[in-house]
Amino acid sequence: QLQLAESGGNLVQPGGSLTLSCTTAPIVTGNSYAIAWFRQAPGKERERVSCITSIGSIVHFLDSAKGRFTISRDKDKGTVNLLMTALAPEDTAVYTCAADVRACPNYDRYEYWGQGTQVTVSS
Repeated sequence: QLQLAESGGNLVQPGGSLTLSCTTAPIVTGNSYAIAWFRQAPGKERERVSCITSIGSIVHFLDSAKGRFTISRDKDKGTVNLLMTALAPEDTAVYTCAADVRACPNYDRYEYWGQGTQVTVSS
């Protein structure tokens, strides 16, 4: 079984930056899974943001984030980070990490999910 926990959500001003972290446990299991970041804003459907496979291949799902968000993983720590820059109010959402044994499936039925962390972009 795999446990996921997000951290790093906060209130930031427009144009600011924020780094989210997804911690996996046990690390050896988390490192064998693809890890994706999702987000969901109030009244909107969940969106796939980006994903990184167990071997480091990256899949970008959200066009509006491609030039601003960077996903990476540190296998020593068993973590996957999402660096977000040039944040705008429309980026406000609950951000959640998810894991799947497959290589970044292009849908939202991932096997394991964290609880989510709130990102609010406002002045």
